[in-house]
Amino acid sequence: MEKPVRKQKSLHPECPDLLRLGPNRFEASLRAEAVAVQEEQKSVRNRYLDLAREEDAQEDGRGVTRRRFVVGAAATTTALATSQFLTTQASFAASPTGTLIHVFLYGGADALSLFAPMDDAVLTRVRPSFTLPTNTSLALDRGFGLNESFAPLKKYLDAGQLAFIPAVSDRRLDRSHFAATDICQLGGLPAETGGMGWLTNLADKLGPGTAFRAIGIGSTLPRSLVGGGGALALNSVASLNVNGDGKFKQPTVDAIKALFTGVNHPIEAPVKAGIDALTLASKLAQEGYTPANSVKYTGVGNAFRELAQLIKGGANVRIATVGMGGWDTHENQGTRGGYVAQHFGELASGMAAFFDDLGPDLASNVTIMVSSEFGRRVAENGGGTDHGHGGGVVVLSGKKLAGKLLGTWNGLDTLINGDVPEMNNMFSVFGSVAQGRFGLTDAEVGQIFPRQTYTPVKIYA
Repeated sequence: MEKPVRKQKSLHPECPDLLRLGPNRFEASLRAEAVAVQEEQKSVRNRYLDLAREEDAQEDGRGVTRRRFVVGAAATTTALATSQFLTTQASFAASPTGTLIHVFLYGGADALSLFAPMDDAVLTRVRPSFTLPTNTSLALDRGFGLNESFAPLKKYLDAGQLAFIPAVSDRRLDRSHFAATDICQLGGLPAETGGMGWLTNLADKLGPGTAFRAIGIGSTLPRSLVGGGGALALNSVASLNVNGDGKFKQPTVDAIKALFTGVNHPIEAPVKAGIDALTLASKLAQEGYTPANSVKYTGVGNAFRELAQLIKGGANVRIATVGMGGWDTHENQGTRGGYVAQHFGELASGMAAFFDDLGPDLASNVTIMVSSEFGRRVAENGGGTDHGHGGGVVVLSGKKLAGKLLGTWNGLDTLINGDVPEMNNMFSVFGSVAQGRFGLTDAEVGQIFPRQTYTPVKIYA
């Protein structure tokens, strides 16, 4: 009797027998898994398409549909690199009222090691190692001298474009780097400011601009630029790009541009501005950059180099920030040719290179303001100085300034807990620098610093 043929059992009623998928069980299993994954993806894709069709019907065919967006995003696999990009809320047309660059010295820079009253009895007694030498210091107004490390900026000092403001502080500041930095960059306590950076508030007052109207040179935005849409953080011009394989970059940009054209939605303008920013950054990066006037950038100057490239390239930068660390000088401070003097020299060289590179015409529309979270105590402590108050502000501007030493100075006869007392409120100084640069009213400056009392300080001539 003939033996009956036994049929192989299928894995699934709708699937072929496993052994029919390959020459051996291992390869057959791999192919079966591939088929299963393919079917699963097909099911998900069909579900998305069904949902998209329903939404299309509801939207009545207006502009770019969600279905086209889903398909486009899946095709490019990259979603325009940028929450920054899509939050550029005021990005329409630039206004020609100049640029303010805020340089923040992290760590608490010792202003008295940069500029101080010469031959001062108090300084001679309590910080004899850190007084400024009379034979090499540059002369300022009202008996003050300037550390020779700032000699790279002497021509701007002589031209009335470089000035210093002593005894700058605020009653809210304490001796914690983190807390003081927050207060300085927010423009008050977090509860007073709602977490909005003071430069964000300033950007709002300046109105619409390009996607580059507010930028922070670095990998992250400082607190002064947080809390609102529109600020970009970038290490370099070339770093503003679409992530991913190079061959997909331009198709991705083209797809995003097409998806958000004619959508009749507020998002259309910021996306367009972002696309324009990518286009300009790509163009500038491809062209490369050669500074003018044989300028060489080093150290922190490289941040200024990126700003020079953007400004000269027509990016319409209105507000920018540069950060510089290394100012917590508890030891080995070295005012006379040592560490802190060299650090000030690096800063001065970067600022001078930047203005030399821009040239008089472009520099006339630029103001640099330098500040720190606090100053240092008046008395030295071994080889350094400890956290204190009464720091200083430096202003370099293409617009002529009101003098070489600005603001109020009442001397060091009365100290507060060993610190320089507040003679010039920090936020009044910040507001005055911005006001003169951009032509703001007192009321507008007051809105930049909520719950502060704004008292203008004469900054510009």
